[in-house]
Amino acid sequence: MTIRLGIVGHADYEGLTDVLGFLEREAPGLGYSLAYEAGLAQYAPKALRLGHPSQIDALITLGGDGTLIRGARFLGGADVPIFGVNLGKLGFLTTCQGEEFPDTFARFARGEHREQSRLVIEARTWTPDGDLGLQVRALNDVVVHKGGYARVLRMRIYAGEEPIARLAADGVVIATPTGSTAYSLSAGGPVVVPTLDSLVVTPVAAHTLAIRPTILPPDITVTVTLDDEPEEVLLTADGQVGIAIAPGHRLTVSRSRHPVKLVRFPDVTFFTRLRTKLGWGGPPLRDG
Repeated sequence: MTIRLGIVGHADYEGLTDVLGFLEREAPGLGYSLAYEAGLAQYAPKALRLGHPSQIDALITLGGDGTLIRGARFLGGADVPIFGVNLGKLGFLTTCQGEEFPDTFARFARGEHREQSRLVIEARTWTPDGDLGLQVRALNDVVVHKGGYARVLRMRIYAGEEPIARLAADGVVIATPTGSTAYSLSAGGPVVVPTLDSLVVTPVAAHTLAIRPTILPPDITVTVTLDDEPEEVLLTADGQVGIAIAPGHRLTVSRSRHPVKLVRFPDVTFFTRLRTKLGWGGPPLRDG
């Protein structure tokens, strides 16, 4: 049986053509067919075009974490695992480095991998009359932040029906465990093991030391309302999709019923990634 692979990539990365060339040569002999997103048409002009998640059994992303997140957004909740290949510097979410891809892909073809489920969140805006406005999914986080003006946002944060806090801050990050090592971490949030389902609420530059990042159960809905009506408030999902929150609207963030599945291998753990990617190994020890 032929296994259908979708290919999503960032054309600006060095090493892209090497990985694509390897796939063209080796994938058919291993029982794989390839479908390329439109942006990669120049590299495989006669190949099948990737148009819908139903076309594929697995997705390979070639670039960095941003490319993997874009691939997850393309899937839109489809039950398709993502094999991320890092062609950049960090690649915290990806499966392997570009130079490791031939060996890692062979292991993938032999079934030595596992599919690790990652919690996804859905953000929705609501009108004052309770009508649904906009809706967006995020693998890492959603951020409520000010637009192009220099003043704080005054917000109320709720966990379910219960108020958590009134907050004056530059914004608030609502992150998944996967996103706990992204913007939330930069804002002072905790590192959460990505398989521990939860929601992380992290204020950005809060105007009081009493407000601290909070970890919530995964099935609670987080609600954000604004106490004032600033000129522009934005919602950004995964740093890639931005929408304006209209005056008087409220935001809810809850767990999606459709997680993202990332391809992982047993010999590379989450803490291995922390040590190698985020420098948790510390400086080398000296004798004496």
